[in-house]
Order: sequence, then C-alpha cells, then structure tokens
Amino acid sequence: MSKPHWRPARASDLSAISAIAARIHPNLPERPEVFAEKMRLYPDGCRTLIADDETVGYGLAHPWKQHPIPPLDVFLELIPDDADCIYVHDVAVLPDFRGGASRAYVADIETLARASGIAALALVSVYATRPLWERFGFRPVAADAQLRAKLASYGDGATYMLRDLAAT
Repeated sequence: MSKPHWRPARASDLSAISAIAARIHPNLPERPEVFAEKMRLYPDGCRTLIADDETVGYGLAHPWKQHPIPPLDVFLELIPDDADCIYVHDVAVLPDFRGGASRAYVADIETLARASGIAALALVSVYATRPLWERFGFRPVAADAQLRAKLASYGDGATYMLRDLAAT
C-alpha cells in the first residue's frame, strides 16, 4: 500500500468526496453541489487524500470572515473581499488512513494562508474532535447567542475554534 498523500481536488473527485462525507458525517449532510461550489470558488484550499489511486479523505477550506461561520449545506456564492481567515470547512479521512493526514492538511492550509497574508485559521469542531484541533494550535472561542445559534446546526458539542498564525 502506498503512503497516502494530499493532492488538489478535481471535479472528478466529487462523488468520492460526497461518499466519504456521507460516511464520516451521516448527521451533517451536505449536497455535492455545495462541495463543488467550494472547489470552484477556492480550489487552492480543496484537497483529496489519495492512497493506491483511491480517494480516502478530503479537506475543504476557503477564505472567510472570523466569527460569522458559514452555515452547513448552503452556497457561499462568493468569497468575501475582506476575508481575515481561512475557514477549514471540513477534513474527513477514512479511519484506516488517519494518523497524520489531518495535520499535514492543516500545515498545507497554514502555508496557503501565510502566502495570502491571512493570519488566522478557523473551523467548527464536531464529534468531540476539539482535543485534536487543540493539538494543532486551535483555541475555542467564547460563543455569544448569535454564534451559539449557528453552531446548533453543526450538532451537539460543536465548538468554534481559531488559530492565530501570528502567534506561531
């Protein structure tokens, strides 16, 4: 078996990305068209994890504004001109291929953010993954009522997290 590696996502990866999303996030469904839009709007942030010519994971990220998290399964329509973070929408890796894949994706997105002059990464932690993201330098953000309402669509225990790249 070849070592898994990240490569840019392609339109032809969409069915595999959707299948992995359905498997990893059965309670957080998103339409393939929503994934396709992210890939079209910001291809640099969209990657697939490949092992033996098979897609075994994906990562989707795009520039955004801190705090007004994008809702799930909703079209972005455009990337804000005044984006101040790279929002890591999702990193999903099949169980047999974990063990460093997410860290490598986040490192790639950090490099992309720094090259773009963006000094923060943001995400919503789901399924009790907060300790994982904390190991990558993300910190939870205190949620006001508006943020709590948006986080509710991400399921119980969802936490909005930021990583300040200027501090690292």
